[in-house]
Amino acid sequence: MRAVTWHGTGDMRVDTVPDPKIQNPHDAVIEITTTAICGTDHEPMGEVVETGSEVTDLEQGDRVVVPFTICCGSCWFCDHDLYSLCDTSNPNAEMAAEQMGHSPAALFGCSHMLGGFAGGQAEYLRVPYANVGPVKVPDALDDEQALFLSDIFPTGYRGAEQAGIEPGDTVAVWGCGPVGQFAIQSAWMFDPERVIAIDRVPERLRMAEEHGDAETLNFEDVNVYEQLQDMTNGRGPDRCIDAVGAEAHAAGTAQATLEKAKQATGPPSDRPHVLTEIIQCCRKGGTVSVPGVYAGNLNLPFGAAMNKSLTFKMGQTHMQHHMRPLLQKVQESTKPSATRTTGASRSSSSRNQISDAVSVGARF
Repeated sequence: MRAVTWHGTGDMRVDTVPDPKIQNPHDAVIEITTTAICGTDHEPMGEVVETGSEVTDLEQGDRVVVPFTICCGSCWFCDHDLYSLCDTSNPNAEMAAEQMGHSPAALFGCSHMLGGFAGGQAEYLRVPYANVGPVKVPDALDDEQALFLSDIFPTGYRGAEQAGIEPGDTVAVWGCGPVGQFAIQSAWMFDPERVIAIDRVPERLRMAEEHGDAETLNFEDVNVYEQLQDMTNGRGPDRCIDAVGAEAHAAGTAQATLEKAKQATGPPSDRPHVLTEIIQCCRKGGTVSVPGVYAGNLNLPFGAAMNKSLTFKMGQTHMQHHMRPLLQKVQESTKPSATRTTGASRSSSSRNQISDAVSVGARF
């Protein structure tokens, strides 16, 4: 089969590679019909072409969307609905534990430290624990309506959910990429007073305005901290969502220059500009939600976070917890009765927000 392969930094190729095969009785093989890409390579859906002897929930010909997490469904963490922390699925758990203390779940198309499983930028994909991961897609939905359940829709939704948004809150979302767009629109399901989106790409900011009803800030044009202070009467946003992660950009600041120097001369590290800014901006006693992915070391103003009594919620998305409920929302959003609403009534229009989010996601 043909597949996208990694040969080194900046060297991606489409090669001919061996077709995937059933290796364990709980495996399935799917033919990829549609796929997307995140920070790694793990957002596919397709049609089941083969199943192992212990796969009871899928049959040949089923259309499925595949979550980026690989989970056994029966360990302590899966039993407690913490699927992205599965204790069983990562065959290289010792390598991950050496770096992190414990191993999270394996991921498709990620590093060897997280399992080394092939990703979905290919003609076919082997799916371990196929009774637990893939979700069947109703015939009434086309691929683009279901594809984003593989990662970015549940990830954006969880970013909003774990922020603890309460009615009347001001929510600020850093990053207007696909996850950020879903986080912006998911935030409205929790009835905030306003959502503010921060990015530097005009097209993304325009999407956040037109499809997410968000107020927007271009961080290359304004001082984000000062602007958010002005917009919230000096208090700061109640809930802040980092939908950027490890590769944040800064607008020519001294901190951005320092971060680049550290990356060039020191041990591997992520760029913490967004998290640093969030700690500064978030109101005292507020909540910081981090669906953006980090893997390395961070130099953060932890003392400020502690003294401001900030609550942090973060992690890879527990996909199996969210996929079926969000699939139902996608189905509801496609009903003919769904109409667009804005302004004061938008908090009750989750069907329309989801419809817009799916259509926006399809454009990336």
